[in-house]
Amino acid sequence: MAGNRDRFSTATRLKQLGERTAAHVYRSQSRRQVRRSRLTGRAALLALVLCTLVVALAYPMRQYVSQRSDIAEQQREADQARRRLSELRDEKARWQDPAYVERQAREHLHYLRPGETGYTVVDPDAERRRRDGNGAGDRPWYSNVWDGVDKADRPED
Repeated sequence: MAGNRDRFSTATRLKQLGERTAAHVYRSQSRRQVRRSRLTGRAALLALVLCTLVVALAYPMRQYVSQRSDIAEQQREADQARRRLSELRDEKARWQDPAYVERQAREHLHYLRPGETGYTVVDPDAERRRRDGNGAGDRPWYSNVWDGVDKADRPED
């Protein structure tokens, strides 16, 4: 009877309950650790694979982006060349027109038709400005250059 009483005593029951609970907690922790370590290994492998892919694809992607920008630049240059070609063709067509040629000769070369009188407007202050600018209005340009060289050799007083 004493053994039965011991078996049913509160202290014995609490002790057995504590042991069962501890065993249960220990089993669940060990399962979680196994699961956690397995997950960590998978995560490490996945991270390694992802890093390898990033490293393997980084250079080709950089080359791709660089080549795309080069292609875009070449297309812009080709478009500019086409526009310039079009402008030059238009200008060539204008120069084929005798009226345009005559207008350009009159405007830029001051050509006149027989019987026309041409006038040239002279700025009265132009000669004074020219003389004041270098101090030698009637002299040829090369004399002014040599004077500048001579002045550069003389020490300042």
